Amino acid sequence: MTLKQVAFLGLSSMVIFSCTTTKKLKESQKRADENQRKAAQCDSVQQLLRLDNARLKESHDADMARIKTLEDQLEYVKANNNQMLGNLKDLSVISGAQAESIKKSLDNIGVKDDYIKNLQAAINRKDSMNMALVINLKSAIGNLDDKDINIKVEKGVVYVDISDKMLFNSGSYDVTTHAKEVLGKVAKVLINQPNIEFMVEGHTDNAPFKRSPLEDNWDLSVKRATSVVRILQNTYHVPPEKMTAAGRSEYVPVDSNDTKEGRAANRRTRIVILPQLDQFFKLLEKPGN
Repeated sequence: MTLKQVAFLGLSSMVIFSCTTTKKLKESQKRADENQRKAAQCDSVQQLLRLDNARLKESHDADMARIKTLEDQLEYVKANNNQMLGNLKDLSVISGAQAESIKKSLDNIGVKDDYIKNLQAAINRKDSMNMALVINLKSAIGNLDDKDINIKVEKGVVYVDISDKMLFNSGSYDVTTHAKEVLGKVAKVLINQPNIEFMVEGHTDNAPFKRSPLEDNWDLSVKRATSVVRILQNTYHVPPEKMTAAGRSEYVPVDSNDTKEGRAANRRTRIVILPQLDQFFKLLEKPGN
């Protein structure tokens, strides 16, 4: 074998080794980028959950303040009754009517005390159920931009806000293909909660709108709400008796209509998980009642 042949074989080996190394480096970098992306998604979800925990705590603290007020009132009534009983110790005779009145008053205090305890327990359970629902919704939807979809709890009510740029084309009420996928994820969670009902609300900005057959923003907001409801019912089989469709037009804004960003925030579809008062009051009932 000549010197040139040996040199050629050596050079070929180096080129092959270099190509193989470059390919492996690219694959390693790709895996590292994917791991970094997944870590960023986890951080985003954790941040959203911390925000919802703060909102839930604020709602819970307000409920606890109301309970504290009731407890203070109860202590005041107890003190008055104790004072009344003390005054009666010096009397040699209490009429039957007076004795019965005192007994009823003391019994009512006991009932009210039990009610406050049951109310506090019910509020804690309701908050836990709402938080579980929020976690399930966020887990199902995944790491979507908060500007496009926002799930939150305010005053004990769960809201899912979806921007119209995700759901509809401008001035249209036809749901986009991508939006149907997102609604399918929401529907899966809602179907698994048989005891809840919800309202789908359409919202617009204050820009005048008229496009046949729609007369104004009222028409547009209602048609967008009913379009979402039909997708949930016909495509994802959400029971229609659980849903209400409503149009709010431009009159319940979440931001100022004076800026482009504010108007974009106001154009949204909101899913409101309606509080089930009958379910809540069932939580107050004692076992065996």
